[in-house]
This record gives sequence, C-alpha cells and structure tokens, in this order.
Amino acid sequence: MSIVDTPERRQLRELTRAFVTREVLPHLDEWERAGEVPRALHATAAKLGLLGIGFPESVGGSGGDLLDSILVTEELIRSGGSSGLVAALFTHGIALPHMVAAAGARSGGSLGGRLGGGSTPGGDDLIERYVRPTLAGTTIGALAITEPDGGSDVAGIRTTARRDGDHYVVNGSKTYITSGHRADFVTTAVCTEFPGSGELTLLVIDKGTPGFTVGRRLEKLGWHCSDTAELSFVDVRVPVANRIGAENTGFLAIMQHFAAERLSLATQAYATAQRCVELAVRWCRDRETFGRPLVSRQLVRHRLAEMHTRTEAARSYVHEVAARVAAGEPVVTEVAMAKNIAVAACDHVVDQALQLHGGFGYLRDAEVERHYRDARILGIGGGTTEIMNEIIAKGMGL
Repeated sequence: MSIVDTPERRQLRELTRAFVTREVLPHLDEWERAGEVPRALHATAAKLGLLGIGFPESVGGSGGDLLDSILVTEELIRSGGSSGLVAALFTHGIALPHMVAAAGARSGGSLGGRLGGGSTPGGDDLIERYVRPTLAGTTIGALAITEPDGGSDVAGIRTTARRDGDHYVVNGSKTYITSGHRADFVTTAVCTEFPGSGELTLLVIDKGTPGFTVGRRLEKLGWHCSDTAELSFVDVRVPVANRIGAENTGFLAIMQHFAAERLSLATQAYATAQRCVELAVRWCRDRETFGRPLVSRQLVRHRLAEMHTRTEAARSYVHEVAARVAAGEPVVTEVAMAKNIAVAACDHVVDQALQLHGGFGYLRDAEVERHYRDARILGIGGGTTEIMNEIIAKGMGL
C-alpha cells in the first residue's frame, strides 16, 4: 500500500477531486487567459479545508502533514488542474511557514514558545494578522526572495533594511514573484547588513505601504493562471513588529523551508507526468490512423509503457523522501535528488505525450499543451536542476 493511501487520505483525495471538478474545470481556460485565478477561489478552498492542509489547527489550518499536502497537490493536477493552478492557489505554502515556525506553532496543539506581547516580532500577532486570514481565504500572501541580478544566490540578496527606531527602512527590488499582483502582503527577504553579506532577515510588508510598488505583470511561457510580478521598495518603512523571528536569522529560515517547497515542485512534476500519461493513453485508444487505433501499434504501446514507468518511479521516490522529511530526517541531498528525478520524468513524459497527440497537441484547446508549457518552470523554480546537482555533489563528498 502506498504511504499516502489510507482511508482518511482517500477521502481527502475524493474531496480534492470534487473541488477541481466543480470549481476549477469549468473556468480554468478563462483563468489562463485572464492571467490569474479569482480571489473567491481561495475562500471556497478554505471552506472545504483544502487551503489549510499541512498547517496546524492552532493557527487556523486544517491539520495534516507534508504527505497530506503532497496528496492534495497531486490530485489537483491529476483531476485536470495544473501546476499553474497549484502555484496560484497555494502560494501561502511558501509565504506563511516562516511565521508559523517563528511563533513556535506545533501541529495539532496550541501555540508553544510564545514570544510575548501582541507586537513582538515573529510572535502571535503575525499569526492573527496574516496567517489566520490567509488560511481562511480572505487574504493572499506571497514570498519575495529572488532579485533581478541574484537568481538562485539567496546569500547574495541586495535588498536592504536599515533599522530606524521602531521601523526598518527597506530599499531594493524583487522579481519573478508568484502571486505578486494579487498579494495583500509579501514575506520579504532583506539584508540587514551590507548588500550581499548573507545576513538576512524576513519582513512582512503590506501592499499599499508608501514606497512599495507592484510593477508590471510578467508574461510567461507557462503557469498563465498564476500572476507573477516585479516589486520595488523605495524607503519603505516597515514596523519592527513585522519582523519574522530574530534579526539575521532569515537565511536559515529560508533554507529550512526549501525542502517542503522543493518536494511540492517534485510532486507537481510527477503528477503532471501522471496526468499526461492518462491523457496520452486515452488519446491513443480513441485515435485511429490508417484504420487502426494508435494503441494497437507496438511502438506506441512501448512508448506509453516507458512514460508510465518513469512516472511511477519518480512518484515512489518522492513519496519515500517526503515521508523521511515528515519524520524529521535531515535529507537535503535526497530532496534535491527527488526534485531532479521527478522533473526529468516530467520533461520526458510531457514531450512524448504531446508528440503522440500530433497536431492537436499543439493547440491551446488540448490540455496536454498546457502541461507542456507549465512543466518547463519546474526545473527552475525552488532551485534549478544545476543547483540541485551541486547539492547532490556535496552530499557525495565531492
């Protein structure tokens, strides 16, 4: 039995599938062309308990663990959604965890490790002002790390935050920020020493704060229903109360939460591959050429068999690594391998699936076309394939 195949998780899978069928499929093409999903979708997902999966009930979540989150992500895509939909609807999965960790939240219990009064940096005040409303679907958060000249070099962040009494004065810019246009607040990585020093702090910056500008909406190859923006900060005054945790602890906080983000992207990769295998099998059974269905040809059957094999191997390994992460094991190397294995499987499968669809696969009307476009970001986001290989090499002692 699969580690995610329990009676409770089967019910969660059915709930997710019903959500996609009712609330997503009739509108997804419209959202793809609009460049975003409606805010109301967040509220609907929250009412069903999907938005809060993986977050403790003590902060307004639905409980569950990393494996439950992976199951929801997998089923959203396999039911006809997309990785772009996951990025748009679950951006809080990278915007909120640092606040929850800083407040000392523990799954299924009450907040521990309280840091004091309502305006204490990283304390319960941030839970009440940002975490609970977001998990209730009434606000949207984003995470701002990447900078125009930084890429994957987190330690090289140049956006600065200078302490001025009870405020920080923030200057700099961010780019490729998922949900940057719709977000009500942005969990932002800033440098509290000199630019590029690696001494990072996380601040929550509200949209509408003077000097905080949301720039142009970035047009992308894929993930069309997920809005992406550039952000600019010019002498933005942010209360010290909006600091997450202690000063200069941001780099460690970011690194600690990369495992969950990378496993989410790995899940999106193998789930996209699974969906494309299913679409290709359906097409090859129905499509006839020269008087015979495509699936009657050995070459086609063998291609489908190879696609299925790569997908299932990636799925099994991602589940195994996720279970180890959920158990608290330090498996940094294995997480990097899981992401690369899943992305490689996805890249191969979506390409073959589109090829099997022929000319129809190249049209916007074909679901496989959307997956083909969306899949390309998975080897870039959360750390590129090359960065993952460097992590793996270090784990090998090289």
